[in-house]
Amino acid sequence: MTTQTVADTRRLSPLLLVNLATLLSATGNGITVVALPWLVLQQTGRATDAAVVAGAATLPLLLSSLFSGTVVDRFGRRRTSLVSDCLSAVSVALIPVCAASVGLSVPVIAVLAALGAAFDPAGISARESMLPAATRAAGWRLDRVNSLYEANYNVAYLIGPGVGGVLIATVGAVNTLWVTAACFAGSIATIAFLRLDGAGVPDRATRPTSMWSGTLEGLTFVWRDRLLRTLALVDMVIVALYMPVESVLFPVHFTDLGQPAQLGWVLMAMSVGGVVGALAYGSLAARVRRRTLMLIAVSVLGACMVGMAFLPPLWVTLTLAVAVGLVYGPVGPIANHAMQTHSPEHMRGRVVGVMTSTAYAAGPLGYLLAGPLIDAVGLQTTFFVLAVPVGVIAAVCFALPALRDLDRP
Repeated sequence: MTTQTVADTRRLSPLLLVNLATLLSATGNGITVVALPWLVLQQTGRATDAAVVAGAATLPLLLSSLFSGTVVDRFGRRRTSLVSDCLSAVSVALIPVCAASVGLSVPVIAVLAALGAAFDPAGISARESMLPAATRAAGWRLDRVNSLYEANYNVAYLIGPGVGGVLIATVGAVNTLWVTAACFAGSIATIAFLRLDGAGVPDRATRPTSMWSGTLEGLTFVWRDRLLRTLALVDMVIVALYMPVESVLFPVHFTDLGQPAQLGWVLMAMSVGGVVGALAYGSLAARVRRRTLMLIAVSVLGACMVGMAFLPPLWVTLTLAVAVGLVYGPVGPIANHAMQTHSPEHMRGRVVGVMTSTAYAAGPLGYLLAGPLIDAVGLQTTFFVLAVPVGVIAAVCFALPALRDLDRP
């Protein structure tokens, strides 16, 4: 191996380490998504208890994601990633420990699930904030790195639930959580080897003085930047309208049909499309404007949701699901690029945290809307109620001048 080859490998190592840590951590979370509800149903057999645990794992994300960026900018990116994964690993490992010692109950599982969820956003924000420095070390284009990062993240959530299902069938739900803890441990070990500019403890002069003031500074910065403000608001509305489709409407539809396996196929089709779309963005960004890709994504999403609202045959639904993933795969890398290029180095964690928190806040709002609507007007009407506004938002996006900033230096 030549000296030049060794140098090139070293320049790529930060990027490889950040992506490997993200893959391991997100895969662990993907396994947990399957293992925790299964564990609760094994314990009590009541769907209500599973919903309680799911809610406990979701609600902390609203606040923790908002403050996570301040943690990153105050204590450092590498340290935050290490501590976040360590606390997540401990909270997950405590579940099988309790099962083997004092026994498990729904409140205990809910509390530990909430703790694990509360620690995750800080680690996610920390690793994402390291991407620009890793990009410079690798000598790659930022669009290419964001494309790889988002595809990597999607792959983790594609394989995590599948691995979780296999493990539950072979070793049981409780022992499966040891594998989740091992994934977090692998992420810790990976980041421990990372050496990257800007990943250490921030300079005292630039780091936030307190959690509250730092978070307020992040909120103010995002609101005053017209591109970030626009992306946050558009993302909030779309997430609120679309997330219930995956998490409420499709489960209700396929349960009514008595075809739970088909639900898995549709969700997998979306995930596969998302991976391909995110990877494609790396090459598309050099040829197509980011604003154009964003407008295509929102427009096709609205059209596909209207098509799904007719509750067509399975092959049509699968085609629409793949299309949604393909066109929306580039949106994550585009949003990452906007956050990275519109935020100063010392505030990047806070900007990422604030932008992420808007999506976490929107999801529960959509669930609260969808459930009562299905009971009141039926599944198909609810589908149209959610789908048509997405088409309206797409039309509005064409007129938003702020989105032109996506392609400005």
